[in-house]
Amino acid sequence: MRALVIGAGMQGRACAYDLLKNPGLERLTLADADERGLERAARWLDSRRLKRARLDACDASAVKALARGHDVVVSCVPYFLNLTLAKAAIAARCHFVDLGGNTEIVLKELALHERARAAGVTLLPDVGLGPGMTTTLAVHGMGQLDSTDEVLIRDGGLPQRPRPPMNYMLTFSEHGLINEYVEQASALRDFKLVTVPGLSEVEAIDVPGLGRMEAAHAAGGLSTLARTCAGKVRSMDCKLIRYPGHCAVVNAMNAMGFFSRKPLRVGGLRLAPRQLSAALFRSHFLRPDEEDLVVIHTTVRGLKDGRPAEVVYDMLDRFERSSGMTAMMRTTGFPAAIVAQMLASGEIAKPGAYPVETGIPPEAFLAHMKRRGFDIRWSLRFLDRPATS
Repeated sequence: MRALVIGAGMQGRACAYDLLKNPGLERLTLADADERGLERAARWLDSRRLKRARLDACDASAVKALARGHDVVVSCVPYFLNLTLAKAAIAARCHFVDLGGNTEIVLKELALHERARAAGVTLLPDVGLGPGMTTTLAVHGMGQLDSTDEVLIRDGGLPQRPRPPMNYMLTFSEHGLINEYVEQASALRDFKLVTVPGLSEVEAIDVPGLGRMEAAHAAGGLSTLARTCAGKVRSMDCKLIRYPGHCAVVNAMNAMGFFSRKPLRVGGLRLAPRQLSAALFRSHFLRPDEEDLVVIHTTVRGLKDGRPAEVVYDMLDRFERSSGMTAMMRTTGFPAAIVAQMLASGEIAKPGAYPVETGIPPEAFLAHMKRRGFDIRWSLRFLDRPATS
């Protein structure tokens, strides 16, 4: 197997780390525009099978040329580059996986289905933590029931030691984070697809291992799952988990226009507020010396054997001191690496472009996660009392 990982940041390094654990890997190419970032990643990964490549991910012809000779390409760069990379991977006749983050772009990638099928390759976008792992858990839960009425996905990446007033640390792209906060989120209400503002409908939630938290809609969190299940599932939404008080601060910033894309003239400069906010998010929230955690709490309700039942999934993953990997690196980079290997090995073998919910076999995926030490616990229980004679 020969794999190309584009992006040498935190998630890219985690993806490469997992791929290098595969004894069947012949070569891994790690590409990035930042030569210093590549050097740091190469020192950390420390493998003879690793090859570095300087690459501008915006240059489709350069991506295509580099991708040739690889079996699979994994995009670990910001979401707005994924469509260009997907097209380049098809042209190079490589399977393609990305971390998603923006449903509009994902839909454009899925529109490449016939082109991918003609090239004999598979595109699977949105394969990170959420969407990605959380989507697959929801699909697994629906598979345990005879019919599904409600799907409630809750997940988040957080500092283990929160600092007021916002109690947060940056564990992935600041651009992706702002996108989750301020763009429109999808949901199902009475079987119909609807949109709701990101970070709206804040609710209190009790999370095993963390206690009382808050949750609010995450734009892109459901991605295509709501569209796929429209007309079949009555209610569905995806909310991110935060320490109490965080959402109110971000929503106030949004109301004041801090995330607007419309340039403002300030002094002699013209600058979009979102650009400044992204820079400030990175400078304020990026704390590489602090330890994080990732939490998932997902509930799927419906009928089984004619009785009301629910399936509940819980996972709490923490910073791994032995490797220095953050929980977000592991829970985002490893799923992408797993799916890349499933594609390269033929475990997933159907050319075309597919959403996570129809493209990834849940049981096989969960088995791979378990082998990597992820403690994903799930249980099914009936919600009615058994009849007594």
